[in-house]
Amino acid sequence: MLREWERLPKRMQNDAVRPYYDILQKKKISLFLKRCMDVVLSAILLVVLAPVLVVIGIAVRLDSPGPALFRQVRVTQYGRQFRIFKFRTMVDHADQMGSQVTAGGDKRITRLGAKMRHYRLDELPQLINILLGDMSFVGTRPEVVKYVREYTDEMTATLLLPAGVTSAVSIQYKDEEKLLAGVDDVDAAYIHTVLPEKMEYNLKSLREFSLIHEIKIMIDTVISVFR
Repeated sequence: MLREWERLPKRMQNDAVRPYYDILQKKKISLFLKRCMDVVLSAILLVVLAPVLVVIGIAVRLDSPGPALFRQVRVTQYGRQFRIFKFRTMVDHADQMGSQVTAGGDKRITRLGAKMRHYRLDELPQLINILLGDMSFVGTRPEVVKYVREYTDEMTATLLLPAGVTSAVSIQYKDEEKLLAGVDDVDAAYIHTVLPEKMEYNLKSLREFSLIHEIKIMIDTVISVFR
């Protein structure tokens, strides 16, 4: 559910965010049903996919030294920081070896990690984040703190809702790594080119928010993965 306007972080209490807030304020029932769907579906999937999660976890450990899970601080609703769960697709401590954005041909990606990224299997542990309330099935992908600091006033409107596992942007930019391949300064390219473009889609999704639209995105995501 949405907080009262006065309880939003000061950074979000700006004129650019207000129109998005007013739109979502009129859709409280849909927001409540969205959370109900998140809880029920994530709980069911965690039970059904438990054997798959165990097998993948073992495979990650055997493929390269390091833990099966990768946990990193990301930003979700109202700017709250949380630790995201993902299967590790890079060498251990890869986040200390370069940019926090992955570019095509990144040598930090493991052999198994490349396959998991292709089919988005590395995202499966985020079912835990959804159940905990850190994330939702559909929403703006959670960024690391350093990139959120670069948000414009309008971009902070995406923090009105929990971060998501998938979105229209995730489908559109599923080959984001290839877009950044060969770029000298990956961080600068992401902040000044890729991030603003992605935010256009995220903000459009906020303006058009509906439960039906979110279910459609979930279905489109599954289709995109299998394609």
